[in-house]
Amino acid sequence: MKGVAYAVVRFDPPGVYLAEDIEVLQRLLALDLVADTDPALLTEEGADELRRALLEERWGDAVVTWMALSGVAVDVYTFLPIYGNGELPTELIGAQLQFKRLFRDA
Repeated sequence: MKGVAYAVVRFDPPGVYLAEDIEVLQRLLALDLVADTDPALLTEEGADELRRALLEERWGDAVVTWMALSGVAVDVYTFLPIYGNGELPTELIGAQLQFKRLFRDA
């Protein structure tokens, strides 16, 4: 089954990032979220720590450090299945419904 990795950034409103796997998601967050941070909002040490993590390609470390420095939570999910007609064919839905909890006691 195909799937995606995604992250919810707890901004107001929340930001959602979607990628084909966790490795791509980490790079995306590092580039789009961490590297785009205004260094004026950070301490000099904090900005240097983020720069080091990015230059050393430690994407996950960069995101974790960014969360600690910014106070913004990022919820990361490594796999969410993608459902299509192959997984949910219309001709089988009726047969599958009878085995679901709502229909067990009916």
